Amino acid sequence: MRDTRESRLLLVLLIAIAFALITVDIRGGEDSPVDGARQAAATVFGPIEDGVSAAVNPVGNAVAAIRDSGERHDRLAQLEQENAALKAKLGSEDRDSSRLKQLDKMLKVAGAGQYGIKGAEVIAIGAAQGFSWTITIDVGANDGIQRDMTVLNGDGLVGRVTTVGPNTATVLLANDPDFTVGTRMESTDELGFASGQGDRPLRVELLNGKAEVKKGDRLVTFGSQADKPFVPGVPVGVVSRVDPSGGDLTRTLYVTPYVGFSKLDIVGVVVQAPTKDPRDTVLPAKPKPTPTPTVTVTVTPGAEPSADGEDQPQADGQDQPLADGLYQPRADGQYQPPGDGQSQNEQEQ
Repeated sequence: MRDTRESRLLLVLLIAIAFALITVDIRGGEDSPVDGARQAAATVFGPIEDGVSAAVNPVGNAVAAIRDSGERHDRLAQLEQENAALKAKLGSEDRDSSRLKQLDKMLKVAGAGQYGIKGAEVIAIGAAQGFSWTITIDVGANDGIQRDMTVLNGDGLVGRVTTVGPNTATVLLANDPDFTVGTRMESTDELGFASGQGDRPLRVELLNGKAEVKKGDRLVTFGSQADKPFVPGVPVGVVSRVDPSGGDLTRTLYVTPYVGFSKLDIVGVVVQAPTKDPRDTVLPAKPKPTPTPTVTVTVTPGAEPSADGEDQPQADGQDQPLADGLYQPRADGQYQPPGDGQSQNEQEQ
């Protein structure tokens, strides 16, 4: 329709009629004069409206789903981030708890040996400086670390410092084939030298080929001159095998180290040696032996063994035959052969 004066008048007239019908409908309430017309329109246009709605609703739902999918995706991503943060927090708490236990154990060892230590964290494991068994720690010259200092943890001897940088240092582990440390046997004080063998037990050569050594004996560091590279008394390991001396001047032992070299985390560098040798005081307490249960058998006096192995009491004042061919007791305590044809009363008469 073109925009003309007549079309504008018609539009105004239709709007006025619509307002009039609305006013009449509202004032009429349930008795509205247009109610019949409304019902007739609903009857005619209702099916058409349902059909259009059935066709349009899936499209509307799809549009709404597309509109809401972004919000759901953002919420899902937020929940995933929260879960990841929670898992990281839990993992961090577990790791912090483990490190706290390691630190506490190491401080107890340092206190028992009177070692002044500088705590450090292992930040790398690998072949630095050409060594096959080394670790890198996060302390260096700026922290007072020097070459040839003893490194330990809560279990025992870890190694010695070989290279020092401003903020890091390299430690040669005690199981490296190039590593050697003087050792002393617990109680007997037998001296030797322990060498690393990689992932195998340490090899210890005792100076005394006739030394009495057995499986389970323990070793500590003997110490070096001026306490470098090793301070005395640091636990080394437990004897796991003893080779026969065979008349040699030395005796070979194989020692399982206390330290697990493949799972190092918190270590301590001994920056101040003890004023006196702690001897065996740093070694962990020996496990208590498990008691072996014993069985006590009590024999009842005056009982005789029966055929089933149980003791049977004997009736007082009566002779009881033991078995064929055996003597039976009499009232006077003597024994007579069974079946001799005479009883005790006949003999007394």
